[in-house]
Amino acid sequence: MIKIAICDDEAPPRAYLASLIRAQDCPCEIVEYASAGNCLADTQEIDLLFLDIELAPDRSGPNGMALAGQIRERATGIQPVILFVTGYERYVFVAFDVGAFQYLLKPVDEEKFAQVFARAVEQIAANRENPQKGRVLTLQSANTSKTVPLDSIYYIESSNHKVELHLKDGEFACYAKIGDLELELQDQFFRIHKGYLVNLSCVAGYSKTEVIKTNTYCMYPAESSRSQFPKIYILSWLMEIPWNFTE
Repeated sequence: MIKIAICDDEAPPRAYLASLIRAQDCPCEIVEYASAGNCLADTQEIDLLFLDIELAPDRSGPNGMALAGQIRERATGIQPVILFVTGYERYVFVAFDVGAFQYLLKPVDEEKFAQVFARAVEQIAANRENPQKGRVLTLQSANTSKTVPLDSIYYIESSNHKVELHLKDGEFACYAKIGDLELELQDQFFRIHKGYLVNLSCVAGYSKTEVIKTNTYCMYPAESSRSQFPKIYILSWLMEIPWNFTE
């Protein structure tokens, strides 16, 4: 059973999406919200969220894009798979900045809906099997926020009051404190040096010379962390954090 939420300020689109969901071969529970405020006020955990990007802001909450950002900034609880529903293609790239799984253009095509819904359900199942994989990190850069899946980060480097995320598809830098990130990510990342946080799920191993290898990188831990790293590394393996050796 998966829990699905539909957030749209217009009743007809909500009813239409609900009918499409019920037509799929998937046991589910559906809840509807007419505003972002109502969605934020409900504390129940949601697996899948259909969110109208043009959701009109009101006194009880933000618009759809801002709502997605607030959901991604939550430090606890399940992060839902977000499917944006929009009538405008110009929102597509902005949607992925808040970790949207996919978007659907209005009017929603039934065949396209079925394809996207099936992939979303697969993602939910994968997240349940491996909760770490579904986690994300949201960072502020200038006046925008960017959401990054944790399993896409090789390591985080700190320099000149900024942090740089070394990702599987590039780099991203912003102003942040690596100490704050260490506290937030301590169950999946390890601080091997004053200026480095390494993703344990991307560590290939360590040698007698205590070199940590992340993808093609060789990283040298500080003296103070060398005795702790083997323990943390083994513990992460026992916790079944995935090992990403295919890159």
